[in-house]
Amino acid sequence: MDYDALFKLSYGLYIIGSKSGEKQSGFIGNTVFQVTSDPVNVSMCSSKDNFTTGLIKESGYFSVSVLKQDIDRKTIGLFGYKSGKDVNKFENVEFVTGKTGVPIVTEGTIAWFECEVKMSMELPTHIMFIGSVINNKLIDDSGIPLTYSYYREVYRGKAPKNAPTFVK
Repeated sequence: MDYDALFKLSYGLYIIGSKSGEKQSGFIGNTVFQVTSDPVNVSMCSSKDNFTTGLIKESGYFSVSVLKQDIDRKTIGLFGYKSGKDVNKFENVEFVTGKTGVPIVTEGTIAWFECEVKMSMELPTHIMFIGSVINNKLIDDSGIPLTYSYYREVYRGKAPKNAPTFVK
């Protein structure tokens, strides 16, 4: 398998958030895309081992925050390499609470979407969620989205174990 070819697929980096009861968490995701436009639906994948995945399954809601290219690397470290089981990721990060109660990161982002899960598909290691967008906002029209390619080439970032793009 030529993994370098996979790294040429074009996609961005996002913070996926959710809340169930008093528990809230989020993670860095790189598999978000628009599925339909009328109604607007997006798809995203989440590792079965990810704490936030359980919150999405329990609540039926998730948020997607589109990261800026010049985001503070500490935010990537917090949401990409720490578990919401152990750390309150929203303690020192700017966020808003959506209509459904999900946390939506606004710090270092250019847009966000709040979604209701309409269907899900079990994959061997991940769950693909398709959500209907029920609320969204453009925060920074001039912001440049952070792509996975930029993250790998400029930040020299690697995918954590639960990422769909993780390679041993």
